Amino acid sequence: MKEAIIYIHGKGGNADEARHYQTHFPGCDIIGFDYKAQTPWEAEEEFPRFFDSAAQRRSSISIIANSIGAYFAMCALGDKAIKKAFLISPIVDMEKLITDMMRWANVTEDELRASGEIETELGETLSWKYLCYAREHPVLWSIPTHILYGGRDNLTSPTAVSSFALRIGATLTVMENGEHWFHTKEQMEFLDKWIEKIKFD
Repeated sequence: MKEAIIYIHGKGGNADEARHYQTHFPGCDIIGFDYKAQTPWEAEEEFPRFFDSAAQRRSSISIIANSIGAYFAMCALGDKAIKKAFLISPIVDMEKLITDMMRWANVTEDELRASGEIETELGETLSWKYLCYAREHPVLWSIPTHILYGGRDNLTSPTAVSSFALRIGATLTVMENGEHWFHTKEQMEFLDKWIEKIKFD
């Protein structure tokens, strides 16, 4: 049986992005996960089923996860036998991100509690249920993990990602002029070099 890499995209991404990683792991099955979950509680239903199905035919599984996909993976797969996790721009403090978005949109907790959901001009929907979930379910993650972070990430602060990496014992690599979305030629070259450097650690 082969080893496998499950690729978990971020918001607006897709499973086809998994093909990028084939050259880095030529002896592995690269599996793009085209998940439907929009919330962590939906991910807790969907992600384990997909993982268990893939694991039946593979000797081991690692994951590469982006942004919100990394958050969902950490919420849903923490008790799975994952060999290694490569997290790119992971959301590591969802409560802080939601409260930041509330501040940007001038929405108070009382307003959100009363309304349940509030649409913002940023195109995001604020949810009281989501905020409560984030507060009541801190990420518990003990998988061997490597994190890639962009110094210009506008969703997660350097303090948050460094504190999280320290707490879970992850390595942390920072591209100082990287963004939350690694997509430019320079950023993707940095990402590729990062993968090659740490994939056997």
